[in-house]
Amino acid sequence: MNRRDLFKSAGAVVVAGLLPGGAMAASVPQSGARQDLLLDRGWRFFEGDIPFPDIISQDDSYDNAKAGKAWGAAASGFDDSEWQDVTVPHDFVSFQPIAQDANRAQGYRKRGIGWYRTSFALGPEDHGKHIELQIEGAATFATVWFNGTVIDRNWSGYNSIYADLTPLVTFGDAVNSLAIRIDAKAMEGWWYEGGGLYRPVRIVKRDPVHIVTDGVFAHPIESGGAWTIPVEITARNIGQTARTVSAVSTLKDSHGAVVTTGRTTIAVPPLDEATGHLTLDVAAPKLWSVETAEIHTVETCLMDGQACLDIVVTTCGFRTAHFDADKGFFLNGQPLKIQGVCIHQDHAGVGTAIPDAIWEFRIRRLKALGCNAIRSSHNAPSRVLLDLCDRYGLMVMDENRQFNPSPDYMEQLRWMVRRDRNHPSIILWSVFNEEPMQGSEAGFEMVRRMAHAVKQLDTSRPVTAAMNGGFFTPVNVSQAVDVVGFNYNQDSYDAFHAAHPGMQLTSSEDTSNYSVRGEYVTDKDTHLTSGYDDPPAGWATHRTSWKMIAERDFIAGGFVWTGFDYHGEPSPWGWPTNSSMYGILDLCGFDKDAAHIRRAQWVHDSPVIAIIPHWTWPGQEGKPVKVMVCTNLDEVELLLNGKSLGRQAADRYEMNSWMVPYAPGRLEAVGYQGGKIAAKARTETAGDAVALRIVPDRTTVSGDGKDAVPVRIDAVDAKVRTVPQARNMVRFAIDNGEIIGLGNGDPNSLEPEKGDRRSLFHGLAQVIVQSREQSGGTLTLRAEADGLKPAVVRIAIAAKAAPPRQNATTSVQILDYWYCAPEADTPEMALKNMQADMTKWDDFGPRWLHDPQPKDGYTLCSAHFTPHKRIQKTGGVVHFPSLTGTVDIYDGDSFIVRKADPGEGAVTVPLKPGEGERRINLLFTTPAGKPFAFKQNVLVQQKG
Repeated sequence: MNRRDLFKSAGAVVVAGLLPGGAMAASVPQSGARQDLLLDRGWRFFEGDIPFPDIISQDDSYDNAKAGKAWGAAASGFDDSEWQDVTVPHDFVSFQPIAQDANRAQGYRKRGIGWYRTSFALGPEDHGKHIELQIEGAATFATVWFNGTVIDRNWSGYNSIYADLTPLVTFGDAVNSLAIRIDAKAMEGWWYEGGGLYRPVRIVKRDPVHIVTDGVFAHPIESGGAWTIPVEITARNIGQTARTVSAVSTLKDSHGAVVTTGRTTIAVPPLDEATGHLTLDVAAPKLWSVETAEIHTVETCLMDGQACLDIVVTTCGFRTAHFDADKGFFLNGQPLKIQGVCIHQDHAGVGTAIPDAIWEFRIRRLKALGCNAIRSSHNAPSRVLLDLCDRYGLMVMDENRQFNPSPDYMEQLRWMVRRDRNHPSIILWSVFNEEPMQGSEAGFEMVRRMAHAVKQLDTSRPVTAAMNGGFFTPVNVSQAVDVVGFNYNQDSYDAFHAAHPGMQLTSSEDTSNYSVRGEYVTDKDTHLTSGYDDPPAGWATHRTSWKMIAERDFIAGGFVWTGFDYHGEPSPWGWPTNSSMYGILDLCGFDKDAAHIRRAQWVHDSPVIAIIPHWTWPGQEGKPVKVMVCTNLDEVELLLNGKSLGRQAADRYEMNSWMVPYAPGRLEAVGYQGGKIAAKARTETAGDAVALRIVPDRTTVSGDGKDAVPVRIDAVDAKVRTVPQARNMVRFAIDNGEIIGLGNGDPNSLEPEKGDRRSLFHGLAQVIVQSREQSGGTLTLRAEADGLKPAVVRIAIAAKAAPPRQNATTSVQILDYWYCAPEADTPEMALKNMQADMTKWDDFGPRWLHDPQPKDGYTLCSAHFTPHKRIQKTGGVVHFPSLTGTVDIYDGDSFIVRKADPGEGAVTVPLKPGEGERRINLLFTTPAGKPFAFKQNVLVQQKG
């Protein structure tokens, strides 16, 4: 390839805001050699597909076969200046209107294809490091290009992408382009899955000799009362020579105190991996449990002499988990019934792009029910969810998405196990959910292979599969797993246990009862379902299902379908219903009546008592209302306006019910334990709504631009009681923050979940607010509705530094292909060259000075380019970071400015709006023997 072709291959690429004050490299490094940097800002998004151009010519066909020569929106120099600016995580499907012609199972929101692009620069200090792109989740099918080369194709929206960028990275004032095409037309589930880069994206920089991603396995093991941690460390060496390093692992307790340390040596060949092993002996550690989630950490450092090359911190917890065929489940040697829920990964207003703080809100809501476990149905969960389960003491059934033993899908399963196996919260690996081949020999063989793949990576946890049939066929999946998972089929518990007394059993999914918050009559015409927990959906009620589990010791526990309502799968209804009704909690995390039932069943250490329903029924005076009291106490008494309606022995399975003629006033339940009053609950008749009330989940928010707070809005009467019939449209305004989502728990609502207004549903709505980066002071949210007194809440903003970040770039072009005319004796003669065909001139790159001319004279240098569309419309600037020589600068033939100083200096000149191709002309005064031109890339970018 000749020199001219070399320059052409670089292209006009997008680069960072490299003007003075722009950030070219990364944020301040974290401690240690490794830098784990968010790549969340500076993304540009296009909804829809951009077809690749047809390749016709011989030259284009040749280029198309070469690395770095992607076409269309994947090309490094593609103009994305008019695309939408977005922040990742980003679920583009959540912004879609609800449309009847869209997929029912996906919540009637249209899916499709979307493109994401960003760019970033790396400083010379990063040269030689291992640079990895980590995309935690991209729904659904993703193709990733880096600097015009495909680096990964991914076939699931639930596993992560780890891509080695090192061979393709550029440094200094050059830039790196990243383009990702997301095909969300592809669906993996029958629920709302969202679309786009819905989980975090990171750039990780490491020493050439480093610990691979997910390369430390440190899971404590107990044997005969003694604890050890076998530590497995996998290191990679991208260098050119073999390296021998030490791996040092240090166990720390929850307070950061060092418990013990171990060391081993790893010899790593060039461009290869090697694994080292060591063992940490631990005496009498504090145990991790659902009551006390004692977290330890293992800090593993690769050492070269006294220098730490790379460090990885992994979580661990000391606990034993055991399933028994007769007695169920034991945690730390103590019997424990699994009181679990299945969850999908979306929330009102934000879809699948759930902020960490909203995940934590959801976990706290589940813990408040007495829940002690979750099933990540039906896919690998986010990292943050598992971290929160570790911290809050929730056990996890970690579930694989695709039931397929072919290589691509087996790698997805192995990835899940490698990533998650250090979490003490995980007690089960699940390889599938409700597969038609579960009762066949084919299904048995598939599971046998998948379970084997799991056991190659982790032998400390059993494997299960969530079966909904095929239990009694001669060859079936139950024979290939450690713990048999029953989805429903509860009337087969006893028969299966009798037929297979040595098999360990759990309910992997149960209940699936429909209910809508605040509704107490099932109405097929309006698609509303009663909250009284009957009639059942065809499987069971919350009451009958738990009774089947709780009364059988050999059933380890259960996982209710579901903990929360979720978008999509609107069974049993169709349009306009667009979310499910299975949840114990609604889409916003508000209590449905099932929450009271589950607390009564699951809370064992404090009194529980609650009344179903509310007691505001205008126009129903004298008519009977079913009243259900949920309690975990011995007895319960119901009183209306101070008059006893009877005292009953409490039934924790069926709850207690009365038929009560409605009369406004106070309905009260009194719970007794050992003959003494232990707890009371009451509900009062509300009056007309007169005001709004705002109640944030937290009174402070971190000013890092990532933290978010769910805020409850309700309508109240003159005595500040929630009015359950209120459906007012509420308008919101926010200062010093952003509204990122809205919801109200109504499964039939067609209102958008983005914007500044939302109607109340049975008196309630939710607004999710998010801080702005580097903000301080107060975030203020105001709410108003016609006819009601407005409300305002002020949330204090706590100062918090932005997370370590790889700074992305603005949409900027590099002029990397310049021509210089032959030297002229006078400036007038040189300027005549402005109209000449410059392709016959000498070409040179912008990253080194032009060779000196042999005599004094004047030299015209030119570059032609087509500005990005936004610059064509609004104008921009041309920035010369390092311009040497006395030079007159022209936009075409229009003089702009003279740089009189012959020394090196930076110059920025305006570029007027205008369509089509442009030409920048530089008229240099060129003394003999003096180099001239520029040593850094010349940039075209937007103003400001």
